[in-house]
This record gives sequence, structure tokens and C-alpha cells, in this order.
Amino acid sequence: MEAKGDVRRRLRETRRRIVALRDLDADAADLARRVAPFVTGLPSGATVLSYESLPHEPPTGDVHTLLLEAGHRVLVPITLPDRRLDWCRLGDPDRRPLGIDSPRGADLAVIPALAVDRAGTRLGQGGGCYDRVLPMLPAGTPVLALLHPGEAGAGPLPRDEHDVPVHTLVTAEGVHGVGPGEAIRR
Repeated sequence: MEAKGDVRRRLRETRRRIVALRDLDADAADLARRVAPFVTGLPSGATVLSYESLPHEPPTGDVHTLLLEAGHRVLVPITLPDRRLDWCRLGDPDRRPLGIDSPRGADLAVIPALAVDRAGTRLGQGGGCYDRVLPMLPAGTPVLALLHPGEAGAGPLPRDEHDVPVHTLVTAEGVHGVGPGEAIRR
């Protein structure tokens, strides 16, 4: 199997080609529509972990608007020098850190990925940030990995012992369960 670094390089090149062909504004709206069913099931004032997408990533802006309009508390990461993630409220101009343990209170997590394979193996950017966050989540917390269309179902991806699998991936084209059962199809 290819080394993770080689796979990441290949996936980043593929992502550049995909992004050049996508209407990212339309994708942002479609992603929000796909995430909406997960939001409607949240308790009032829920805490949601998300991230502020970079230009090459699936756009999170409309998802954030959806979450905020629903009255939820959206936390986004602050990457620390040791690659751990602290968290702050989305839109806080001072980016006041809320603590690395903030995921322990999350009701939903929307996370980045370069790819997710059919077994649920998620490949990120390589810092292990989310592999440290995911075990902190309360049991049963939905975790949605966002991908561009064409990045889903890649694989099999290299997996290390510390890698935490995901069970749901979301693209502008749909929601898919991965791993045993592959139950979700929307």
C-alpha cells in the first residue's frame, strides 16, 4: 500500500483538478442542504464543531449560516504549535480559546478530509489533529466528513493504529454511510 504522504500528494493534485471544475457557491448551498437533516435533530442551542474551509476545501460557509440561524453554538479550531486543536466560537473577532477539551460537549462534528474510503478510513492533512479530537466526542455524536464529489469512496486508504474511522461522509451530491453497514444514503 502507498505511504500516506504519497497518497496525500496524489489526493491534493486530484482536489486541485476537482475544485477547478466545481461551482463552489452551488456546492456550498448543496452541502448545507445535505447537512440540514442532521441539524434539525439537534437539541436547542447545541454545540457543533466545524472548521473554516480553505479555498480548496468543500465550502462550509452555508453550513455555518444554517447552524447559526438554527441557534446553535459553532466552534472552529485554533491549531496549536503541537498540532492539538483549541476551539473558539465562529465569528469571535478575538478568537478567544475555549479549551482543547471543548469537543467533549459537542452534539455534532463537521470535519475536513482529503478522502474517506469505504471502510471509513479518513485521510486528513497529516497533522493528526482530528485523530486527537474524535475520541473526545461523546459516544454517538454524529461526525460528518466533508468532501468534494469525486473524493468519496477512495481507497483503500492507508490506516495507522491511531486513525479514527468516520461513519458519514457528505458531498454536494449526497450523504453516504461508510464502514460496516454503510447505512446512510441521502
